[in-house]
Amino acid sequence: MHEDTATRPRVGVVGLGAMGRGMATSLRAAGFEIGVVDARPGVAEEFAADGGTAYRTAGELAAEVEVLVSVVVNAAQVEQVLFGDHGAAETLRPGSVFVMCSTVLPSWSAELEQRLAERGVRYLDAPISGGAVKSAAGQLTMMTSGAPEAYAVADPVLEAMSETVYRLGDAAGKGSTVKIVNQLLAGVHIAAAAEAMALGIKAGIAADDIYEVITHSAGNSWMFENRMAHVLAADYTPLSAVDIFVKDLGLVLDAARPRKSPAPLASTALQMFLQASAQGHGGEDDSAVIKIFPDVDLPKAGR
Repeated sequence: MHEDTATRPRVGVVGLGAMGRGMATSLRAAGFEIGVVDARPGVAEEFAADGGTAYRTAGELAAEVEVLVSVVVNAAQVEQVLFGDHGAAETLRPGSVFVMCSTVLPSWSAELEQRLAERGVRYLDAPISGGAVKSAAGQLTMMTSGAPEAYAVADPVLEAMSETVYRLGDAAGKGSTVKIVNQLLAGVHIAAAAEAMALGIKAGIAADDIYEVITHSAGNSWMFENRMAHVLAADYTPLSAVDIFVKDLGLVLDAARPRKSPAPLASTALQMFLQASAQGHGGEDDSAVIKIFPDVDLPKAGR
C-alpha cells in the first residue's frame, strides 16, 4: 500500500475499543511503527504482544509519534487525552498531527483546531463510520477536514485505516458536520426499523418472516437489515450501544438548534433511545431500542 516504510510517520492510537483496536490492527498490518494507549489496565499491553509498543499515558505516546489518532467516545474524553493529567498536548511536537475520530459538535472541533494550532500542532477533524468489522479490515469511511499541511503528514495513516477518505474542506468542523448528518440518519433508521419490527410481531407475524419480506422490499434499509438481524438472534452484545445514540442524537439537536433547523424525526428517535436507556438498556446494542415497545414477543436466544 505504501512504497517506502522509511517515509511512513510513526503513529499512535489512543483508545482500543471496538473501532480503535481495529484501526490499530490495520496500521500494524500495513507495516507502521505503532504505539498504543488505553485507559483500561492491560489492554494496550495485550495488543502490543502481537506487535507495537504499549505506553502508560497519552503524553508518553505523543512524544514519540508524528501522527496521534484519538478514537475515544466523546469530546470530554478527547479533552482528557489532550489536556488531562499526562495529556498529549504537552508533548506533541510542532508539526505533528492530531487526528480526532470521535463524534462531536462541529463548533467544538473547529475550536480544538485553533487550540492546537497555538501549540504548533496540526489537526484533522476525522470522524469515522463502518463498524468494528470494517475497522479491523482497514475499510472505514472517514469524513475529514483540515489544513493541507495536516493531510500531507497524515495521508498514509488515513489510507491504511480506511477504504474511503472524504476530504470535505480545509478547516475543522466540516467532517464533524457530515458525521452529524450521518448519525441523524442512522439513529432514525434504527428507531424506525425497531418500530416496524415491533408492530409486525405484535400483529402476529413471525419475526423471521417480517425480516425476510422487508429485506427484499422497498422498505428495507441497511440499518433494518443489519440491526434487526441482531433482534432475530436475540444478541444485544453492544457493537454500538443505545447510549451512543443518546449522545449522538443529542449532538444532532445541539447542531440544529442554533441554525433553527427543525429536526422532528431526530427528536423522536432520541426520545426512543432515552427511554430504552432509562429502562436499563443503555449498555446494550442499539437494536435494543425495540425493547421499549410493550407486549412484544421478541425472539429469544436459541429459538
